[in-house]
Amino acid sequence: MYSKEETQRLKREFWVEFSEKFPRKWLLYDTKIKDFSFKFYVDNKKAQVLIAIEQRSDEKRIAYFEKLESLKNILEEEFIKDLVFEREHTLESGKTISLIWVEKLGVGVSNRKYWQEIFEFYNDKMNALELFYSEYDGYIKDIEKF
Repeated sequence: MYSKEETQRLKREFWVEFSEKFPRKWLLYDTKIKDFSFKFYVDNKKAQVLIAIEQRSDEKRIAYFEKLESLKNILEEEFIKDLVFEREHTLESGKTISLIWVEKLGVGVSNRKYWQEIFEFYNDKMNALELFYSEYDGYIKDIEKF
């Protein structure tokens, strides 16, 4: 087991190495939709690429989720397979958000032998989600005003 400090150092090294191997500006929070973002996640069991829909208004959050859900066939056929659509996900804080994600199991940040595999997974999947978003962002953004 690593100490908290060692774990933090290792995670910093992981992200620095990822940014050096795949030096580009990712969309992440720059979607032009408040509380709608793309995220990378990694722990010692899995790596994930996610779309997080975190609006305070449940109606608005669900409207964005349903927009993406309506594009599910296109998304999976043309961009990325094996996505999980989770309408209601409760965070540790108790806040409910919606998530759409894909994951790679059996990899971990604490074992450097998996890093390249995670980096390639991140690059491939996030790039696909960003391409999808760039093509359909006008449709996704066009929800009724709440």
